[in-house]
Order: sequence, then C-alpha cells, then structure tokens
Amino acid sequence: MTTFLALLRKEFIQIIRNRPILVMMIGLPIVQLLILAHAATFELRSVEMIVVDQERSAESRRLVQSFASGGFFSIVGHEDNVDMALGYIESSEAMFVLVIPPDLSKSVQSGLPTKLQLLISGEDGVRAGLIQAYANGIIQLQARSYLLESMPVPKGASSIEIRELFAYNPELDYKFFMVPGILVLLVTLVGSLLSAMNIVREKEIGTIEQLNVTPIRRWQFISAKLFPFWIIGLVELAFGLAIAKLVFNIPMMGSLLLVFMAAAVYLLAVLSIGLLVSTVTNTQQQAMFIAWFILVIFILMSGLFTPIQSMPEWAQMVTRLNPVSYFIEIMRRVLLKGAGWMSIQGLVFALAVYASIMLSIAVWRYRKVAA
Repeated sequence: MTTFLALLRKEFIQIIRNRPILVMMIGLPIVQLLILAHAATFELRSVEMIVVDQERSAESRRLVQSFASGGFFSIVGHEDNVDMALGYIESSEAMFVLVIPPDLSKSVQSGLPTKLQLLISGEDGVRAGLIQAYANGIIQLQARSYLLESMPVPKGASSIEIRELFAYNPELDYKFFMVPGILVLLVTLVGSLLSAMNIVREKEIGTIEQLNVTPIRRWQFISAKLFPFWIIGLVELAFGLAIAKLVFNIPMMGSLLLVFMAAAVYLLAVLSIGLLVSTVTNTQQQAMFIAWFILVIFILMSGLFTPIQSMPEWAQMVTRLNPVSYFIEIMRRVLLKGAGWMSIQGLVFALAVYASIMLSIAVWRYRKVAA
C-alpha cells in the first residue's frame, strides 16, 4: 500500500506541475461546454425562402403572410418565375421556394384540389425534412381555414380540440437533449486523451526503464496512472453539471448520486482505453493520433448527433461496443426522465464488463512492453 501511495503522490505532483495539462483538464472543457451547448443543435430557427406568386390575389397574399408570421420562415425575396428563384437555392441564399399557381383562388372557391409546389434544397436531408414538415403544416392549416370559411360550422356543433403534451421537455428546448451528451463528450475527451499520453510520456523522458527495474507491481503502476485522472474526471463532471444547471437550467429529475456512480464505472472504461493506447505507442504524437482516431468513431456512433435507431443494422451492432453511447443514454435517462437504478442497471453492468476487460488488457500489455 505504501508503494501505491508513493506512486499516486508522484502522479499528482506531475499533474500539478504541468500547467498546460491543468488548463486542458479544467478550463477548456468548461469553455467547450458553454460554446457547444449553443452551437451543437439541429434546430432550425430561421429558414430563408423565396416566393413565386403567379396569381397575386388576396388568397395568395394570405398564404404568404401565414408563412411570414410564423417566425420560422423568413421571406428574402419575390420572383416572377421558378428559374430565377432556383438561383437563390443554388447560391445558398435561400433553402426553400414556394410556388403559388395562377388558379389558386379559383380552385379554393370551387372546392377543387389545389396544387402548390415546394422546391426545397436537399443538400441536408435532415433540414429538408424539417422544412417540408413545417411548410406542410402551415399549408394544411391554411387549407382548413379556407374550408371553414366556405362551410361554416353550425351553432351548437361539437368540435375536437387537440392539445399536445411533450413529456420530459415541455418547451422542446434542444439544449435539454444536447447538454447531457456534451458533458459525456468532454469528460471522455479529456480522460482518454490525457491517459493515452501518460505511460508514453514516461517512455519519452526515459523514466519507464527506471520504473521497470523496481519491484513495483503491474497493478500498482497502472492503478497509480489511472486514479488521478479518474478523480479529475469526476470533478470535471461535477463542474459541468453545475454549469448545466446554473447557465442552461437543465432539469435534473433523477439522483445525482446515481449519475456519479455510473460515471465512476464509465471513467474506468474510458481511462483504460487511453492507458491501453499508451502501452502500445512510443511517442505522445502516436498516442494522440490513435486515441483521437478511436474517439472520433466512438463520438460519431454514440447517438449524440445521430439517433442510433436511424443507423444501419451493422452500425447498431457496432455501437454495442461503444461505451460512450451507454453513458449518454444513462445521463439522459437519469437527468431528463428521472430514471432510477432499475432502468439503468443493464447499461451500468455493460460498462463494468467493458472496463474490466479493457483494464485487464492494459495491465497485460504493460507487462509485455516491460519484458
């Protein structure tokens, strides 16, 4: 135990003396959280649109006004023909063109089917789908208004009122969904990258040979390398949760103790990956490159930006080996839904198995390098 405490003291002294590392561990994640929480969003707040009104009647102006008054679409121009309007999409000055036919009023007054043309930039499929959904909603609402005007509801007739209730996020604030995932991302980046450079740094400065000839056991060496970053990761998560609550007012419906219990297991898995990378590389540049390569795959396939259910089946199978996806799901369930232990125990168990396997491989690999 005395040997382990001495190694632990050495690691903490090295971290404290390395000021750039301290800034990277504490300062940068906070700045990144404040920036990414605002920037990393798929919400569409304003969509530039062009109107091609081939009729210029009261009904067409009313339809155009319904788009302008919703706050989602911003009309940036009016054109007389479709070809001119498509030039705006080509130059990315607009994403959507509404083409109103010359027989709109006649069709509305006679009750005949009316055809409207929506020209949407398909460059980004997700945004195009959202634009189509919003535009269809406005058009259907306006069509219903025309219908009610032509056939008023008799007095005393019953009507159906629809009221929506969005569970766990009544205001549909996208930050509620993104911030817990971004917290996981920041803890993962700092923990894995720093631990990946840990052992390889001993190789570069030449102290690894001195440690290898001492009677220090493998588990003592690996544990001493892992424990400081494990503590720092939990402290960093605490800072991030405080910012999430104070700055973004993220709801924390579940137990924070449960969050930190899961985080303790998750950090063991992530740090073990970093230590494993550190044992198979000889320079910090190599360690950074390999660790970043692994992290990019983990992050992009974690469900943070793209729903796992939308991925191909083979990709969904791969995500089962991705610890980041498990902890993001845990954070969202506990913080946003107030989930308890029974809801996340399977995910925590999977992380524990993952951490045990990766830590065992890291210890074994260090022995192989030291031999």
